[in-house]
Amino acid sequence: FGACRRYLASRQAMVKGKKTSINMGVVGAGDPTNGEPSHTGLLVVKKMRDYVELHLTSSLLEKPRVYAFGPNEPIGNFFATIKEDFKDEHMSVELQCTIGETRSIVSESIVHAYAWGAGSGRTLMLGGTGYDISVAGERGSASELQLTPRKRHLVETTRSRDTKYIIVTGGVVSGIGKGVTASSVGMLVKSAGYRVTAIKIDPYINIDAGTMSPFEHGEVFVLDDGGEADLDLGNYERFIDLNLGRDNNITTGKIYQNVLDRERKGDFLGKTVQVVPHITNTIQEWIERVAHAPQDGQRGAPDVCVVEFGGTVGDIESMPFIEAIRQFQWKVGRQNIAFFHVSLVPVVGAVGEEKTKPTQHSVQSLRALGISPDFLVCRSTRPLQKATKEKLANFCHVPEEQCVGMHDVSNIYRVPLLLEEQGILDCLLEKLGLDRHPTTILPEWRSLAALVDSLTVETSIAVVGKYTSLGDAYFSVTMALNHASYACERKIKINWIEAQDLEVEQEKTDPAKYMTAWAQLKASDGILVPGGFGDRGVEGKILAAQYARENGVPYFGICLGFQVAVIEYARNVLGWKDAHSSEFDEATKHPVVINMPEISKTHMGGTMRLGSRRAILKSSKCLSARLYGGVTAIDERHRHRYEVNPQFVSSFNQSGLEFVGQDIEGERMEIFELKSHHYYVGCQYHPEFKSRPGKPSPFFLGLLLAASKQPLP
Repeated sequence: FGACRRYLASRQAMVKGKKTSINMGVVGAGDPTNGEPSHTGLLVVKKMRDYVELHLTSSLLEKPRVYAFGPNEPIGNFFATIKEDFKDEHMSVELQCTIGETRSIVSESIVHAYAWGAGSGRTLMLGGTGYDISVAGERGSASELQLTPRKRHLVETTRSRDTKYIIVTGGVVSGIGKGVTASSVGMLVKSAGYRVTAIKIDPYINIDAGTMSPFEHGEVFVLDDGGEADLDLGNYERFIDLNLGRDNNITTGKIYQNVLDRERKGDFLGKTVQVVPHITNTIQEWIERVAHAPQDGQRGAPDVCVVEFGGTVGDIESMPFIEAIRQFQWKVGRQNIAFFHVSLVPVVGAVGEEKTKPTQHSVQSLRALGISPDFLVCRSTRPLQKATKEKLANFCHVPEEQCVGMHDVSNIYRVPLLLEEQGILDCLLEKLGLDRHPTTILPEWRSLAALVDSLTVETSIAVVGKYTSLGDAYFSVTMALNHASYACERKIKINWIEAQDLEVEQEKTDPAKYMTAWAQLKASDGILVPGGFGDRGVEGKILAAQYARENGVPYFGICLGFQVAVIEYARNVLGWKDAHSSEFDEATKHPVVINMPEISKTHMGGTMRLGSRRAILKSSKCLSARLYGGVTAIDERHRHRYEVNPQFVSSFNQSGLEFVGQDIEGERMEIFELKSHHYYVGCQYHPEFKSRPGKPSPFFLGLLLAASKQPLP
């Protein structure tokens, strides 16, 4: 759930709570104005079925504000948003709770599910002035499950157990599977009954992955708070079912920026700022701070934090991080940390001999830097032989039972099962001094892995993109299609089509590619056009959208795929032949897609409309609402600079391409549906980032249902 910071213009789209009345604000006991409030206001809290809606009216605001938060989000996020809206970062914001004659300050870490309970008085204190609070809730909403807040809810409890850390490094070659290993280990620890969070360390100097080319780095994974991160954070979220933030991705750029900002403020008291201790201390402080931040919607610090190192041991840019972790192991206690090293065991020669020397050298380099791995995870094309494990244990100073093989398997969900079968979880829990608790996670995971292997009925989806030569460029799209196929019990076949190959110019320059691309498109059961930047291949995407519309083929457009479908409809249905996006043609008379006015045209990094934003559906009866389970408020992650031009929206709506979803102000178009088509849907946001193996993204599920000729909701 993302915080909705603007006024909700249309009340019809929201689920209606019970109406209540409340009194005007009162002055707090400590008010410096001697009984005369400097401002007045009120707060109405409405508990919906899956979120909490906060209506704030104040004489200091030009118009009321409506906020929405998930029930498991801390109220501190609400307080921070209030300070932004009041344009006063130093404003005192507190929630007071009065029970009898006792008045307490509610901790900012308390989640909304507990913060607005019944049985006690509540007052929102803004800069010394008190605002009365009234709470309303739907029948069946979370409000009926609330406990009366007691003292234990007002303070953060201290855990007796230390936070445990699992560090994952890699050697020999990059791209060896550290991300999957870290995700799998995290999932296994969670299956033992512990709360887990994760951190990815990328030693490049970029602040984040937002400005990197998909060809070089793969996809940019967008987080709820707008962070643009490495795709491994997507693996963590999908495997461990987390919602991470930008601070869960550490880069050299972020660390140095932090240190240099502090140096300019004079925080180091004139000392010479050096890699050791200032950079290494900052790294350790960052890891420890993030490790204690809950990312699973629950209160309190997680039990275990998995930290993955990008790159390979020995890379020069990784050295400050390696040194920081060397120091960190003694800071937190060697009994509270476990080191995993992922390495390659190649199989060479006619007889297929497993070679251990690359791993030996990699471990030797790591130990020379002051870190001794506790576990070896050896990547190979086949199961590791016992003799190989014995040799690695002997030369790498690791117990044999903690040398495990990770060979190629039938699907990615078998990786954690493979590690668990070799006893890795029991050894890890023993190393960290943790007990194993029964959960249903592993049995459910085994069922999922078996289901994936059992699928035989094939459904083909054409993905018309710009970066199809590198699979990682659309990794989350691929995963979301897979998740939807499992729910539909279909074996997904993805036909990767380079958008440029569909264009008329390609027929002249390379007729074979042109014919192959069109043959693949026409042979597919459904068409998906994902996001992208730049004008290369845009006309090919437009042609794919046109083919799907005219031939009744299920179509789903994401971000740029949403925009090109609008352009195609404007050209071929509304008759605006020059219709285009101002991104590609600034001189067009029909700019149906335009640059958002608040977005910078000069600075590229972190300047887009990013992160979780709310979309409001016009009706609970539209296809989109039915796919989302009947809700009319949707929180999804965004990453775009351009939007549909509001000037032309009425023309589209009247002609059949209806924008059924808008932002909370009713200004930005979020979702369209073509009423005359069985399944022709587009969205401005990126739903693939929140898809999970057991909870497929609704629009991806709809595409697979339509493509496999199964009934839609």
